[in-house]
Amino acid sequence: MSRPALLDVSNLAVSHRRQGRSFKAVDDVSLRVAAGETVGLIGESGSGKTTLARAIAGLQRIETGNILLDGIDIAHRSFGFSRRRRLEVARKMQMVFQDLTTSLNPRKSISRILDEPLEVHRLGTRTQRDDEVTRLMSLVGLAPEWRHRLPHELSGGQRQRIGIARALALRPRLVICDEPVSALDVSVQAQILNLLAALQADLGVAYLFISHDLEVVRHLADRVLVLYRGTVVEEGPVEMLWGAARHPYALSLLAATPGSAAAGPVARSRPPEGTDADRVGRGGCPYYARCAIRVARCGVERPVLHAVAPFHSVACHLISSDGGVAR
Repeated sequence: MSRPALLDVSNLAVSHRRQGRSFKAVDDVSLRVAAGETVGLIGESGSGKTTLARAIAGLQRIETGNILLDGIDIAHRSFGFSRRRRLEVARKMQMVFQDLTTSLNPRKSISRILDEPLEVHRLGTRTQRDDEVTRLMSLVGLAPEWRHRLPHELSGGQRQRIGIARALALRPRLVICDEPVSALDVSVQAQILNLLAALQADLGVAYLFISHDLEVVRHLADRVLVLYRGTVVEEGPVEMLWGAARHPYALSLLAATPGSAAAGPVARSRPPEGTDADRVGRGGCPYYARCAIRVARCGVERPVLHAVAPFHSVACHLISSDGGVAR
């Protein structure tokens, strides 16, 4: 990526505990987002997308790694920063959540929801903030006369517009969007995606956009990272995923997408049956148990991301530097 990074995440790891056992929900993930760029994160449920987003947003404690936002180290801000420093970071980065039913206070009016971040950051007088609420509602296509309504009086798409307006209230440079359209029907999804694209064009905001829906990411993203079990297995320009994806997992995602043209021996082959992901050691490939082209090396040596084309990297022992299948 030629442009300077607005967000620079390196070697990030986050651990969770389940049934008394610790496991890596995010495992050595690095990513960059430039100003005005949209980077998509895709992967099935449990791949670590939301945990990664929450860690970057300061809502999840990280184990190791670094997070730079506009050159400022923010890796441990939620647990070691002063209130002033946390507010400073909030002015630069905000988040749009998937479930607006729980992230919007049901007892507060739309006006109060949008005014609250302005009040906390002491931005303007009451009259000025009131004018800003009107501007924000207009920005996301909502009539100002709806300002006194409660969240339950709005449709799902309208609530998501309020979530976007709230995220933009502090005029951040980066917005993390965690599955912002997954709970909406297809026609409303298109409206929200078009709104996000228009806002980016007008405001120059960057997005880290998380979704399990490949077509949604294709519509909005410039670059894409494919996550599997907390690791990045492939990354590159968004059209790369449809035209030149190489990792077996990325190809399996494409093959499961209606209308996909995914092809080749990896996409056509079936994963071995009766395998268990826990059989692979910590040093092996996380996709080993499901991979149809695995070899013995894959079970004992973890692959690293390596370039197979300009700006296109794959973590697979069997994909050579020219993008072919190596044996």
